[in-house]
Amino acid sequence: MEYLVKTHHGTVLVAVFGDQDKPALITYPDLALNHISCFQGLFFCPEASSLLLHNFCIYHISPPGHEFGAPPICPDGFMPSVDDLADQIVEVLNFFGLGAVMCMGVTAGAYILTLFAMKYRQRVLGLILISPLCRAPSWTEWLLNKVMSNLLYFYGMCGVVKELLLKRYFSKEVRGNVQVPESDIVQACRRLLDERQSINIWQFLEAMNGRPDLSEGLRKLHCRSLIFVGENSPFHSEALHMTSKLDRRYSALVEVQACGSMVTEEQPHAMLIPIEYFLTGYGLYRATLSVSPRSPLSPSCISPELLSPESMGLKLKPIKTRISLEV
Repeated sequence: MEYLVKTHHGTVLVAVFGDQDKPALITYPDLALNHISCFQGLFFCPEASSLLLHNFCIYHISPPGHEFGAPPICPDGFMPSVDDLADQIVEVLNFFGLGAVMCMGVTAGAYILTLFAMKYRQRVLGLILISPLCRAPSWTEWLLNKVMSNLLYFYGMCGVVKELLLKRYFSKEVRGNVQVPESDIVQACRRLLDERQSINIWQFLEAMNGRPDLSEGLRKLHCRSLIFVGENSPFHSEALHMTSKLDRRYSALVEVQACGSMVTEEQPHAMLIPIEYFLTGYGLYRATLSVSPRSPLSPSCISPELLSPESMGLKLKPIKTRISLEV
């Protein structure tokens, strides 16, 4: 089911999958993507279905104007900031009558959900973040974003913008070269980018290019956090920085080798076992549950043994893990 939810900062589309009596998992995609192009690889895995869809009702939130068939948003009207986009999420939760939720976001979407968790701590049970951002843009990123922003505004979704976005999402192994063709996921993403309204992407990019640094507030973020990052992601150092700022008692980092930013599409199977162990801390399991899926989630302490490098890394190659075993 798809719902258009009117908020004080514009209308957003929410695609809902599953039994709405179950605990809620909300997702937020990266720039120029929606739930089809950002999360399909993960949620179409049979193992993910038995884990995530069995335990949660999924609420895929699209950034304003990123859904299929979206009309262009007038550039002369209201320009939402990252704070406005985070505030939209709480209005979406209120629309569906949701309390505290689990969150999953990719890069720009991970930043929005982190900001949401910092502003509305009682509404977030846990964060699953993929190649997240938490600092203000570096000069290099700011300049690259400005180039892309100008191209989007004046020329639309041109070839240069698509190549910049694909480099943002995927490793060079799947983007291909003269000898090796593009992988199917890159070709599919390229086609989906052609369907986006460039002015709507421009607005989201402008908001992200003006984002503030969240680093100082991360230590006070006591919801449990699981961070994935591809080793070839342009935001790899950002994920390491964010992990260093989070309370080590509540966070874990999984580095996925030979992968870009969008682990959900490029190597979704690398996420399954870490997520499964992460969710055991909430009493949720792949096949059977120790609590009813209709019951509220109740976080408990994750056993250090479940999140040890041996437990995660040896069962799930190629990944590396960085994790504190403090309790």
